[in-house]
Amino acid sequence: MLRCLAVDDEPLALDLLEDNIRQVPYLQLVSKCRNAFEAIEIIQREKIDLVFLDIQMPGLTGLQLIQSLANRPLFILITAYNQYALEGYSLDVIDYLVKPVSFERFFKATNKAWEFFKLKNQANSPTENSKEPEYFFVNAEYSLVKVAIDDIIAIEGLKDYLKIHLANNKPLVIRMSMKSIEEKLPAKKFLRVHKSYIISIPRISSIRKGSVFLGSMEIPLSDNYKDALLQAIGQHGK
Repeated sequence: MLRCLAVDDEPLALDLLEDNIRQVPYLQLVSKCRNAFEAIEIIQREKIDLVFLDIQMPGLTGLQLIQSLANRPLFILITAYNQYALEGYSLDVIDYLVKPVSFERFFKATNKAWEFFKLKNQANSPTENSKEPEYFFVNAEYSLVKVAIDDIIAIEGLKDYLKIHLANNKPLVIRMSMKSIEEKLPAKKFLRVHKSYIISIPRISSIRKGSVFLGSMEIPLSDNYKDALLQAIGQHGK
């Protein structure tokens, strides 16, 4: 099953896109929205495999949205203009559809995405030596902000929001779940030590009783995560 997001600033086009998606048995519509900023927020919050994306939207174009993502789902571009086709394919989109789109043409594009998705999943084995991401973008303060992985000290959960504590900048407050941001972080470098905290393992300076210290920053350590932390720093069983 491909978990999908539909993005188009025209309500009628978005409704038609939703109807087409629901007719394809291996597609699951997770959400739909009318601008790129909302789309980025959903991609960060939810597991999205495929995005049906309009190009010409106010504020941020579809192509700019794709370029802003370090970890990208699959994209099918749907637009009223064909002059962006070359640029779209340079971003490795699955297909480029020009409105009005027949269901037959839509279905052909989704088949390409489905076959690519299955091949990609078969190729990704646990022993594959894949390069870890160096950064990702978040939507903060009405802007797309680049966050370098190595700059992160800790991530603090605040109900529906997260606070990213950074070494070289002021903290960023974003609307995102702990689960979604964990998926963006290299498992060898980051660890959950409390229901409300994820920390950078290389930045640990000391551990004392129920706390982990990252320089001058003190983070609570839950008993549920203590063994995993000790194992991560090579002290398990000592």
